Amino acid sequence: MSKWLIAYILLFSFSYDTPTIYANTESVTVDANSVHIRSGPGLTYSVTGSLSQGEQVDVISTSGDWYQIQLGNSSGWIASWLTASADHSNGTSTAIVSQVNQLNVRSSPSSSSAVLGRMAAGDEAVMTGQDGEWASITFNGTNGWVHTDYITQLTGETEPVAEKVASSPELFTVSVDALNVRKNADLSSKRIGLIHQGESYAIKEVNGNWVQISLDDNESGWVYSFHGTLSSNGKQASEETDLGTVTILSNGTNIREAATTSSQIAARADAGEKFPIVKQDGDWYEISLPSGDPAFIAKWVVSTGDDSSLTEPVMKESIPRVAGTLKGLTIVIDPGHGGNDRGTTGTRGTDEKDITILTSELLAAKLKAAGANVITTRETDTYVSLRKRVAISNQHAADAFISLHYDANPDSSVAGFTTYYSHQHQHALASSVNEGLASSVNLRNRGSQPGDFLVLRENRQNAILIELGFLSNSAEERTVTSDMFRERATHGIYQGLLDYFNEN
Repeated sequence: MSKWLIAYILLFSFSYDTPTIYANTESVTVDANSVHIRSGPGLTYSVTGSLSQGEQVDVISTSGDWYQIQLGNSSGWIASWLTASADHSNGTSTAIVSQVNQLNVRSSPSSSSAVLGRMAAGDEAVMTGQDGEWASITFNGTNGWVHTDYITQLTGETEPVAEKVASSPELFTVSVDALNVRKNADLSSKRIGLIHQGESYAIKEVNGNWVQISLDDNESGWVYSFHGTLSSNGKQASEETDLGTVTILSNGTNIREAATTSSQIAARADAGEKFPIVKQDGDWYEISLPSGDPAFIAKWVVSTGDDSSLTEPVMKESIPRVAGTLKGLTIVIDPGHGGNDRGTTGTRGTDEKDITILTSELLAAKLKAAGANVITTRETDTYVSLRKRVAISNQHAADAFISLHYDANPDSSVAGFTTYYSHQHQHALASSVNEGLASSVNLRNRGSQPGDFLVLRENRQNAILIELGFLSNSAEERTVTSDMFRERATHGIYQGLLDYFNEN
């Protein structure tokens, strides 16, 4: 039996489709404390080694956001966003200026790679090399790539401009809903705070793709620069960027005279209508009405940016539910994190975002088999904002919204699973699903508890968030990353849902 198993593993270990790659001859330097070397271009491939900060390697090919590197007589793959360019060109530098607003600075010369930052029209940077239609640049202390169609090379000003852009940026402005502040420049470091969209903080230091910011009470912490905008010379990031528009999600949405629900209604709007954003005010947007008058609208009733496709509420067909099935129900599954938001990283190197998507796929299959209409907030390794996840739930009038996560704690002895709810009407669903899990998995049951999570707090639907064990506990990480655990956990969630809807 063992011989057949080994033969099976050898056969399928080398039969996967080779991803599309293109030749590259640059060198890169590791720009993080430690970088895993993997057997293929993705986080699902096995770890074959590691590199330390400052080590330089040659890139022999690229696939999306991943670099294939040469290691003696062998090769491996590393994440491009954890590196900095070492030799893009012959060592000369040229000053460039952005021709447009919101010019993406990417981690590699590809329109599908991660966005590290954005340049406003007129922003200057140092061009250090070129790869086809892409230019490698240094902008606000970050090394990245921009498309040459949107930049102009300056002449006679290389040295002054280089000095200007090489100086440390002064301000970091948060561009995502909520961002963890960590003790050190590492995604596995302890979280010491939480900052929110639109807030700006003074920068103390830039270390690769990490920024150290000043907090209250003379404290400081580190944030990942991908999730914000850096600006220099006192220029406010809000002046550099086009804040875009908001799209109304529901008919009859109230637009108010001030940023509070107790304010007078200035106007009403229907699903699909758009308004330009003037600025952000906490959980509200200040917008401009067609008359030019300012007004305010709550963030939880609109979508922005790539959420704009969510315009009209989905009209659900009324299907009578059959007891013992989930037929006629719409369930939204929300695999936590994704893209450059890895979530927590376990003691054995597990990234939370990888196992939430695997758990989601298995749960979706079970719920579909039971007759449910299943919607997932992400199906690939992509970043989805918290408010977009909520918008998906509201748009599809979800009968249940299930957010899947894995936990962490500085105390590595802490263990168990927890089911969270925010509003009282979500409590019964949380209790039922928690009981279903308890009957199916052999972890400590931490119970159903109230939790202040945006995907629950701002969700109009029946929503819960499940932490399926602690990756910070080495023994529990080994358990929860197994196929058997995912099979039992998803069965427990399915049973809890079934029990809840049978009673309600």
